[in-house]
Amino acid sequence: MNPFWHEKKVLVTGAGGFIGSHLVEQLVAQGARVRAFVRYNSRADLGLLKLTPPEIRSQLEIIGGDLRDEHAVRKAIEGCQVVLHLGALISIPYSYYHPVEVAQTNLIGTLNVLNACREAGVERLVHTSTSEVYGTARQVPISETHPLQGQSPYSASKIGADKLAESFHCAFGLPVVILRPFNTYGPRQSARAVIPAVITQALTLPVIKLGNVQTTRDFTFVQDTVNGFLLAAQTAGIEGKTINLGTGSEIRIADLVEKIIAKVNRPVQIQVEEQRLRPEASEVYRLLSDNSQAKQVLGWFPQVNLDDGLDQTITWIRQHLDLYRVGVYEF
Repeated sequence: MNPFWHEKKVLVTGAGGFIGSHLVEQLVAQGARVRAFVRYNSRADLGLLKLTPPEIRSQLEIIGGDLRDEHAVRKAIEGCQVVLHLGALISIPYSYYHPVEVAQTNLIGTLNVLNACREAGVERLVHTSTSEVYGTARQVPISETHPLQGQSPYSASKIGADKLAESFHCAFGLPVVILRPFNTYGPRQSARAVIPAVITQALTLPVIKLGNVQTTRDFTFVQDTVNGFLLAAQTAGIEGKTINLGTGSEIRIADLVEKIIAKVNRPVQIQVEEQRLRPEASEVYRLLSDNSQAKQVLGWFPQVNLDDGLDQTITWIRQHLDLYRVGVYEF
């Protein structure tokens, strides 16, 4: 248990999401008093929080709402010392069909969080960016000074949200840190992401259907990403910084698939499915992080290598296949 987090009042937006649920779990374990903001629906769905241990859920204050509702966001942040803002609409294919909703949630939602944090006088706001803001790498490894390229409505909305966060630090002195994770994966992730999409199909089907398999990505295990959030919240003197969280290693998707197939040990074929392909100018062909700043200012180093992370993810998905619609294109 870390003394920094003992009885610390923390809000996590996007708490029902993949990274958010793991982050909430770790914060409770560290002794924080956690308020979890999840998107309201009539089923009172907790998202992936329902997969956390009951002893974790029993310690949460769960609030349903919508980031686009200024009042709801202000009430959620009221009384909190640290805000970890992960809430967003994150699907790139969804953003092609619903760019207005994505922009409103990611831009206006973030603006509501920034305004509320300023009013509440929070000690630290950690804002979640994404490696997608860089677009296809112009040079590698990608440092935080790499040009930003809005190659999808989703990435454009996140660029705008990042710049709003930056502006609130510059204009109002808001203690913001921007984290930029690179392709986080692990247990609980939905099949809209490539690794669960491959694993679920490799475990059960004769053919794995995918989009572009020639792209490369820098995959970071979820517990490493969570550790980066904890460090970004508690490290002094880093306000205003933007920090990459990636391993500094890349793998071609085709090679990743072969690695997973070998681990699953089933004879399967790979088929590129047209509906899974991004528009050509929207495809991000290469992502490889420069994580030197995370190492220097946070003391953050990835601890879980890709093979070990895949083993843990395969084991979890094998035990929870009932949660997936195997073979259905999730976007």
